Amino acid sequence: MFMDAALRAQVRERAANVCEYCHLPQVFAPFPIFHIEHIRARKHGGATEQSNLCLACSFCNLHKSSNLSGIDPETDEIVRLFHPRTDRWDEHFEFRWPPIIGRTAIGRVTVAVLDMNDDERLELRKELGGESVALH
Repeated sequence: MFMDAALRAQVRERAANVCEYCHLPQVFAPFPIFHIEHIRARKHGGATEQSNLCLACSFCNLHKSSNLSGIDPETDEIVRLFHPRTDRWDEHFEFRWPPIIGRTAIGRVTVAVLDMNDDERLELRKELGGESVALH
């Protein structure tokens, strides 16, 4: 299905222009405009519809790619990634400025696969400070 301008606008509005994975607001991003991302990639049968789309910063989107799962660093088990439409962010993650910590296996795997705590992103969060990032 074609992703028209109205659908893209709906996804951005729903996310309030905040990455639905790392919660970086677009206004603070030192990189290009955020992507409309297929949570379940089209190559895995994911549809181009509201329930399978989210807003992602380029860093999260490029690291996630078409991945659906990863290996939990604590249990060595295969675990699905965080799903922004069906999972609650604060149940799976917490900010401990500057890192994002996975509270659950889903959170740990998502942090690892999306490389949410690489040096560049930790430095950006340090510059922003905890109060600057609008969480939802």
